[in-house]
Amino acid sequence: MADETVAELNERFGSGGQALEADVVAELKSIMRLHQLSVQDLFFKWESYCIKMDIDELKVAIDTLRKFKQDLQDTLERNARSHVQIKTEKRAAPTPRGAQGGDVFGMLDGLTSTPGPGRAKTGGVRRTPAVTRVKQEPQSSPIKSLSPLKLEDHLPPSSFSDRANAGDTVEVLNEHLQAADPPIAPFSEPRIKLTAASDQKKLGYKTLAMKVSEVSEILDDRIDEFMGLVMEYHKLEESAFGSAASQSTTEIVAVGRIASDSLEGKLNAASLVLETSRRMGNGLRVPLNVSRLPGFSFFPGQIVALRGVNSNGREFTIHKVLELPLLPSAASTTEVFQTHLERLRGGPDAMDSGEGPLPLNILFASGPYTADDNLDFEPLKAICNEAADTYVDALVLNGPFIDMEHPLIASGDFDLPEEASYEPDTATMATAFKYLISPHLVRLAAANPSITILLVPSVRDVLDKHVSWPQDAFPRRDLALPKAARIIGNPMTLSMNEMLMGISSQDALFELRHEEVVGGRPAQPQLLSRACQYLIEQRHFFPLFPPTDRRKLPKTGTAEGIPPGAMLDVSYLKLGEMVNVRPDVLVVPSALPPFTKVIENVLVINPGYLSKRKGAGTYAKMTLYPPKLDAPDDSTGGLHAHKIFERARVEITRI
Repeated sequence: MADETVAELNERFGSGGQALEADVVAELKSIMRLHQLSVQDLFFKWESYCIKMDIDELKVAIDTLRKFKQDLQDTLERNARSHVQIKTEKRAAPTPRGAQGGDVFGMLDGLTSTPGPGRAKTGGVRRTPAVTRVKQEPQSSPIKSLSPLKLEDHLPPSSFSDRANAGDTVEVLNEHLQAADPPIAPFSEPRIKLTAASDQKKLGYKTLAMKVSEVSEILDDRIDEFMGLVMEYHKLEESAFGSAASQSTTEIVAVGRIASDSLEGKLNAASLVLETSRRMGNGLRVPLNVSRLPGFSFFPGQIVALRGVNSNGREFTIHKVLELPLLPSAASTTEVFQTHLERLRGGPDAMDSGEGPLPLNILFASGPYTADDNLDFEPLKAICNEAADTYVDALVLNGPFIDMEHPLIASGDFDLPEEASYEPDTATMATAFKYLISPHLVRLAAANPSITILLVPSVRDVLDKHVSWPQDAFPRRDLALPKAARIIGNPMTLSMNEMLMGISSQDALFELRHEEVVGGRPAQPQLLSRACQYLIEQRHFFPLFPPTDRRKLPKTGTAEGIPPGAMLDVSYLKLGEMVNVRPDVLVVPSALPPFTKVIENVLVINPGYLSKRKGAGTYAKMTLYPPKLDAPDDSTGGLHAHKIFERARVEITRI
């Protein structure tokens, strides 16, 4: 039995196929005995603790384990004290505490605990190519027991100029690639050519006109499309497929959508149902039995292919979850690569150093761009200064730019800069954008004429009248933007030279992390990697349906404190799909800790928010080295695979 426990601990907590050290195993066993936890429950609590403390869960160090053990003990003692106080009713004015929600697997226990005094965030090496998380400074213990997202509500606002650790690198991908030195002068012409890979005109649909009949057809067609993909990928006959709702002793393959049997509460193993298409199962829903699976991870809206049987007519027993086919990797011809290499040299007038073209430098940031207590947009000014000083090739900015959830914007109690010239009676939010946002971009374009600036709207942008997602670009009229700035849709797939980039300002990762149900030993044990893999496997920028209740999303600074949520227009969800090939780079800003990972050969970047509600945030910087053209790959039809994840250095940096 002891050997089985050690083997399971190595499987859950081991990294890179290496066995855990003896002292680490002993400490893990000690925690299990002390708190009467199974290996699975212990791992879930460890994963939650790592997210809360913003540390690398792949590196299980003895010092971190001891802090984790103390954190569990602190939580246990706090809960015991609160129960005693409630029972004796001796306190006249009890201290308010965070709500204690139910959780099947105990994954939230660690998220509501308080870090102990002097407890430092430690780091290690990730399993993705050469990822390094830089050691953080210790943080003092907050007074109340709050999650990191709720904790910010109780912190006093701090001046941006007094921010700590400005410029510190939080995480690095492909550290073996050198960070390129900035050029001594801007290039004479842009080194990036943009090519749209998705039709932005289709995003200009009429909003607030959703029909139930269209919604049902869109959801139904998605199931049937995946059924065809599964049939071709696994080389199955059509006779192998059937309805999971029909009673039969014959094993079948059922393709459908994961859903919950209740509109209330979080999805769990007992509430799992499979929604069939009208073609294969008359749209019926059938409960799922997952007892025979060694591990699983599902979320509402996920399209799955399940092999199993419905022998009693009441539930479908899953024997195996079939793998879904991925989109092919992006690839280009030799001629295309040569054209882009010539552009990287900076044009015909650029000096030839004889060492090949300089790498591309791209900055990624996401709004909000100012703290809750002002509209100075100091973080936006700081990243524009960084882009100007280092002569970066591109700056990609995700919305919201003027956030409808900003307390001053929501109340309307704010003034424009003194130098602004406008008529108060005719001023609009476009006027506010013109004098609060555009001046920083105009100065950037003047200092770095060859830069390419991309603006991606958000459903929280007060400027955009297109209020649903997928979302059209907001008009640039009256915004006084420089010519280098381009406004694109949300989501959007486009090429920067050969690099195919998918980008969406919708926070799908946080909602997937909140809504998923995990049991046993899932194929992908790491939470953040699993959330990214959902997007790639489902071929969609927002595969979750229905979206998370907006009351459960991170609070905003308005009086109500409830964000607008996903704002989905289900009739046009097909515009949120990834088309033809997997993107080389997937930019998905999220309220989760910022990170960069390689998932299924896709470089996934969460730059974090440039400004938190009461403090400074983070951004991402990519250094993309030119490709080395080898012989074309026969598997891609004689084309060269882009392999951006191998030649891109990505740094997550504090602004």
